[in-house]
Amino acid sequence: MNSTLILVGITCLVSMLAFNNAKMIEGMIFWPPALEKRGEYHRLLTYGLVHANFTHLLFNMVTLYFFGIIVERAFQARLGDYGFAFFYTLGLVASILPTWWRHRGDPDYRSLGASGAVMGVLFASILLDPWMLIYVFGAVPIPAIVYGVLFVGYELWAERRGGDRVNHSAHLWGAAYGVAFTLLVDPGFASRFARLLAHPRMG
Repeated sequence: MNSTLILVGITCLVSMLAFNNAKMIEGMIFWPPALEKRGEYHRLLTYGLVHANFTHLLFNMVTLYFFGIIVERAFQARLGDYGFAFFYTLGLVASILPTWWRHRGDPDYRSLGASGAVMGVLFASILLDPWMLIYVFGAVPIPAIVYGVLFVGYELWAERRGGDRVNHSAHLWGAAYGVAFTLLVDPGFASRFARLLAHPRMG
């Protein structure tokens, strides 16, 4: 069983247990004051195991499963059997730290969901194969590189607009982390990406 499937399974199990357990969610959600005042640093990871609702969970886990397999396969020869799990776990922390810095004094701020780390996985896969097709809403095929550009543009706009209670910062930092980590694993991925980008294809 690969790490991707294990991560999906653990996240689904914990999230579903927490759906009707407010106390469980409150103990795991990302709440900035809890880090400094209570030393509850586990929240840097556990917030990614709980989700707002089933749709939120489904979107993240479907994305993690399909693109995680691609990234895990690329990382395995370079980082071993647990390299992808390390990449994903670190992504949870890396994507939320800018949010912590921005809201560290805000007792009313909370964030939950694996979206930041999942975006790291998605953008790592885009770096590995920019012309694969991503099916938006499960139906509309878009080349991965086009999707990536549109996604970043939308997230930057939505982050600036604000007001929708979505942590767009985590999405953006997660995407940046995914690209940076992949290039650190093997700088040769950059030249490979350039070669692939120069030869467009569909799928």
